[in-house]
Formats: sequence, structure tokens, C-alpha cells
Amino acid sequence: MAFWKRSESPQPERPAPAAADDLFGEAFLAKLELLQVIARRLFRGKQRAERKTRKVGNGLEFADHREYSPGDDIRNLDWGVLMRLEQTLVRLYEEDEDLPIRIAVDISDSMSTSGGSKLRYAQQVAAALAYVGLANLDRVGLTCMSRKLHTTLPAVRGKGRIFRVFDFLRTAPRGGPTDMRAACGRLAAESAQPGLTVVLSDFYDLQGAFDGLNLLRFRKHEPVAIQVIDPREAHPELSGLRGDVTLVDVEGGDAREVTLSPAALRAYADAHEKFCQALAASCRSRGIPYFRAETSVPFDELVLRMFRVGGLLR
Repeated sequence: MAFWKRSESPQPERPAPAAADDLFGEAFLAKLELLQVIARRLFRGKQRAERKTRKVGNGLEFADHREYSPGDDIRNLDWGVLMRLEQTLVRLYEEDEDLPIRIAVDISDSMSTSGGSKLRYAQQVAAALAYVGLANLDRVGLTCMSRKLHTTLPAVRGKGRIFRVFDFLRTAPRGGPTDMRAACGRLAAESAQPGLTVVLSDFYDLQGAFDGLNLLRFRKHEPVAIQVIDPREAHPELSGLRGDVTLVDVEGGDAREVTLSPAALRAYADAHEKFCQALAASCRSRGIPYFRAETSVPFDELVLRMFRVGGLLR
């Protein structure tokens, strides 16, 4: 799905955008501290880094049997089965392991429309989620991605690392077309250990979004989809555009002459809503948590709603 804008002078590639000084300013930090206090109350009684992934290994909780192979520790033999059935089976146990958190931000050109409001919002939500994860002693990594660009901050741990997160989000390159399948494929391939993978995007690549999120599930990740929406895109009547205009695809460069009547604007708004509902329905059918994030909603309110609804940092 391409997003169109009124024709303007061509915009150059933005290899390293200068973020606004207040993107992660003092007011933002104050909101992060409050978020952490509320999150601690919501998760009170849970141990540090309690979010776990399960794998078979050395542990206390029985998982399954398998045939004995030379070299296996005979202490794990199931002697009861051997006595009753004369079969040499080895007991397998579930092993607890920290589940890392990977936060991926779509930095394609469609995220930079409307003065970059969607990208700015996604960066703040990503930083807020990273802060809560780091404060809970989870391992948190970040990725900024599009079809052309893919930059990664390796997983870090500890609350003091949040400033590395800020620097990474400020200085990461941006631009290029949206290609969720390719971006999620690279994301899955570079992750040595699957974990909770939060994807922040407008998902203006519907089939690619389906394929990309499914690919993460196939690679044993636990994807979470956060769709960032500018209300002016969902409701173009708010933009004030009327009459004959030239619309330009911000990612492909194609231009189109259109007449924006009230009926045409309503039809676009209906199509955009159906697109969002299709994405939400696809996520629900696959057990993927989906959150609709309109930039008109303060980022901290969105994050608190996600905590309360569940499916994220549980």
C-alpha cells in the first residue's frame, strides 16, 4: 500500500536525520520514570527478568523422553521405564532461559510523512518499551529497518543503557521503501536467540506484513505488532486538501492527478480503515498481539494500555 502526498519538490535521501532536541528531553525522561513505577506495580510479585523462554535442557520440570544414545548421562535414565518396559529412555527437562526483547522500528519513507510524526512517535514508544525492559533487567536490542537500510543495536541489559538506546534511535539512518517481509527476514536471521519481537510500523505493505510476521513466528519469535497511524492519513478530510491536486507516492515517486471530492475522501478513509482491520484480524487469527497506535494519543498512555491489556513484557 503506497501512501500519497501533495506534490512538492523532491526530497533527498536522509542518511542520518537530526532529531528534535526534545525527542528524549527531560519531559520525556520524567514520563519514563512514571511508566516504570506503574509497570512495577502492575508486575509486583514477579521476579527480575521473569519472562522466560522454554527449551529442553537441564532443569527441574520434566518435559519428555527420548531414546538413550551413547554418551548420555546415565543419571538421566528413566529406571522405572527400563524395569517395566525394558526400554532405555532418557528423561528430558525444561530449562528456563531469559527471553530477550527486540524492538524493531520501521524507518521507511512512509513513516516520515506529515513532518515525521509517525517516525517520531514510533521512536518514543520504542524508547519507552526499552526503558521498562532494561529496568526489569531484561536484555533489550533495537533494529531500524526498511528495504534498503538495516541497522542494529545489540542487546544490552541494565537501566543505565537507556542512553545508548536514545543515541541509536537519534542517529540511525532512515529512508527507503517499505518491505516488511525482507526486513523481518533479516531481523529473524540476525537473532541468535528468538524472543519477544516488537515491530513498530504503519505496515503500508499489507501482504509483506502478513508474510513478515509469519516468518518471525516460524523462527520461534513472539511477534507483537504496533501499527502507528497518523489521524490525518486515516481521515484525509482533516488535511484540508480539496479540488484538483497532484499526489505523489512518497516511496515510488509515481504521480497521479486526482480530484479530491468529499465522496473521494470518504472512500479513501473507508479503504484505510478496512486495511487496518485486515491487519488486526490477521494478527488475531495467528495469536499475534496487535495494538493500534494513533499519534494523537500520548505515547505513555499507549504503553500503559499495552501493559494493562497484556501480551507485552508480561
